[in-house]
Amino acid sequence: MTTTLRLSNQPRPLGKSDLSVSPLAWGMWRLAGNDVKATRRLIDAALAAGITLFDTADIYGCDTPAGFGSAEALFGKALAEDRSLRDKMVIATKGGIRLGIPYDSGADYLAQALDASLSRMGVETVDLYQVHRRDFLTHPREVAEALSAMVDAGKVRSIGVSNYSVAEFDALQAFLAVPIVSIQPEFSPLRPDPLFDGTLDHAMQHDLAVLAWSPLGGGRLAGDHPAATLLAEQGAAFGVDGPTAALAWAMAHPVGIIPIVGSQNAARVAAAADAVKVEWTRAQWYAVLEAGMGTKLP
Repeated sequence: MTTTLRLSNQPRPLGKSDLSVSPLAWGMWRLAGNDVKATRRLIDAALAAGITLFDTADIYGCDTPAGFGSAEALFGKALAEDRSLRDKMVIATKGGIRLGIPYDSGADYLAQALDASLSRMGVETVDLYQVHRRDFLTHPREVAEALSAMVDAGKVRSIGVSNYSVAEFDALQAFLAVPIVSIQPEFSPLRPDPLFDGTLDHAMQHDLAVLAWSPLGGGRLAGDHPAATLLAEQGAAFGVDGPTAALAWAMAHPVGIIPIVGSQNAARVAAAADAVKVEWTRAQWYAVLEAGMGTKLP
C-alpha cells in the first residue's frame, strides 16, 4: 500500500506561543525601493493567499541604495497607510547582524536594534523577535537577559532564533525562563542539512516552529537542476509549477515546516497558496531529495 503525504492549509500554533500562523510566510529579504503602492500590492496578495506570517529583518535592504533597515521602513510605510493591516498579521523581525562586525548580540545592542525596528515599522510590538545569527562573543546568559527584557517590556510577544545550531539553541534556552518558539534554518532539496544535523529532530522534540528560508534554493529550483525537473513534473500533476511544488516538498516534513516565500511578484506570492494541493508518495519525496543532494541515500 502506497502512503500519500497530504498538506493542510489550516493555521497552526507558532511553536509553544499563543500565536496562530499560516502554513506559509512571506519574507522581505528582497523588498527594496520606495514604491509603497507596490509593497501594498504584495501585502494584499499575501493576505489573499492566506498568509498571515510576515518575516523581515533590520539587515534587509542593506545591499540597496536605501541601506540598512530599509525593508522594515518600506513595510512600515505600507502599514501606516492602513492601520487595519496590523491586526491581520503576525510580524516577525530579526536583529543581531551589524555590517562590518558582523555579529552583535550584546544586551545594549539588541535593545537598540529592537527599538529601531519598532520605529521603522511603526508598531508597538513585534510578535516574533529572532536573533539573526549567533554572536560568539556574547554569553548566552546576556542574550537571554536582553530577550527576556523585551518580553517583559511588552515589546516582543515571543522569541525565536535564526541560523542557530542545536547546541547554540540549547545554550540560550538554558538561561531563558520563556520558551524559544521558533527556528529559522535554510532548507530546500539543495540544502537539506537540517534533515541530517539534528535540527528538525530537535524541533520536533521541543515543539518548535520551523521557518525555512530560501526554500527555492536561491532560485535554482526554478531552473534546470535535476531536482527542479522532478519538482516541475510533480507540480504539473497537481496543476502548479515547480517552485510551488518545491514549497510543498518542504511542507511535507512532519515537523510542519513553514516555507518563507521571498518573491516580490504579487502573482508569484498568490501562486504559493496552491502548494497545499500537491501530494507526495514517499518515493517521490525521496527522489527529489536525492536529486537535490546529487547522490543516493544509503
